[in-house]
Parts: sequence; structure tokens; C-alpha cells
Amino acid sequence: MIKAIIFDLDGTLLDRDSSVKKFIQDQYERLNEYVGNVPHETYVTRFIELDCRGYVWKDKVYQQMVEEFDIQKISWEDLLQDYVEEFKHYCVAFPKLINTLDELKKQVHLGMITNGFGQFQMDNIKALGIEHYFDSILISEWEGMKKPDPEIFRKAAKRLNVSPEECIYVGDHPENDVKGAQLSGMIGVWKRDSGWQNVEADYIIDDLQELIKILKKKENEHDIQV
Repeated sequence: MIKAIIFDLDGTLLDRDSSVKKFIQDQYERLNEYVGNVPHETYVTRFIELDCRGYVWKDKVYQQMVEEFDIQKISWEDLLQDYVEEFKHYCVAFPKLINTLDELKKQVHLGMITNGFGQFQMDNIKALGIEHYFDSILISEWEGMKKPDPEIFRKAAKRLNVSPEECIYVGDHPENDVKGAQLSGMIGVWKRDSGWQNVEADYIIDDLQELIKILKKKENEHDIQV
């Protein structure tokens, strides 16, 4: 029987692509006197390219930007600090997020596992207004381990006082999320992402609300087995 659903953050609950685009467009406008030597579209497009959907940390991104575009009026460290301090103001949730969490919270425990820097990720979670839905939130920097290490999934289950076999894990990355969860004993649900093809998972969803149907299906299977 399923007793908990555990989520990834970026690309699963947080629409990171939309959030990054909003942030970097506004950063260009706010800091135009320092980066205005670079055309707006060039600045935005290059940042998104170098960011690699969040898999390259921003110190390297801004160092490359400053060097490529010969930005002299502001340092990469200052640009990075602006990112760290301001990104939370541009966080965009996926559609139906709150409605889905409201419904799931009535039925199971909710948890979260996200790779990344502790306070930065927690600020983004709070910006979405969802931290109170989760009985446990594990962030890789604070835990000293990261996905896809099965141990962080087992740790999340233990925090929720359930076994991994009683958990569904939902994420957008085939290896970090789905495979890591499955190796720990959890059911791995892939939230479809256009950056990946031919992903193997226990379930594949396009919309978070599909989790309600999956949970109902698992309950029916349990009733039949009992």
C-alpha cells in the first residue's frame, strides 16, 4: 500500500525553464548599466545555453559570460550573488500544483528530495508557498549525499516513517530521479521532459494531477490482493 509520495523540485514542482527565463530577462534590465554592452537577446540566450537546464552551477556560467562578452563594469561574483539573492522572486510553479498537493495531502504523507544548495533551494520552495505540505524535505547539500544515490531515497522514506516500497517518487530526470528511486525500492514516476526520450519508468505522467489516478490505481490493486 502506498503511504507516501516524494517529489523532486526543479522540473517537477518548479517550472525551472520559465523561472530562469523570467529571472535572466529581468537581471539584464536591472543591471543594464553594467551589462548593457551585450544585446538583450544575446545575454538571455547565452545564459540559458550555459546553464544547461540547471546542471551547470552559476559560478561557471557567469565566469564564461564575463569572459565571452568582455563585461568589465561588474564581476562574475556580483552577478552570481544577484542570482543567489534574487532568483526566488521569479519562481514559477507548474499548473495545478497547489490543487494536486491539497488532494494528495489528504491521502498520503508528502516528502521532497532535491539536489542543490540548501538555503537556495529552500528559498525557492518557500517562494512557491508549498513548504507546509511536506513532512520531510531533503536537500543534497544539507544531507551530504545526492540523487541518484539510493541512500538519500531511503533516508527520505525513514524520515516519513515508511518503507521505500510504500513510496512513489516523482521526478523529471531519468537517472537522478527515476532510476535512483527504483534502486532504493520505490516506484519511479517520470514527469515527462522534452529533453529526454525513451525513458523507462513505472509510470509516465505529463501533468501532476495524474498522480491522483495512479494513487487510486495502487489502492485498488492493494484491495484486490488483500
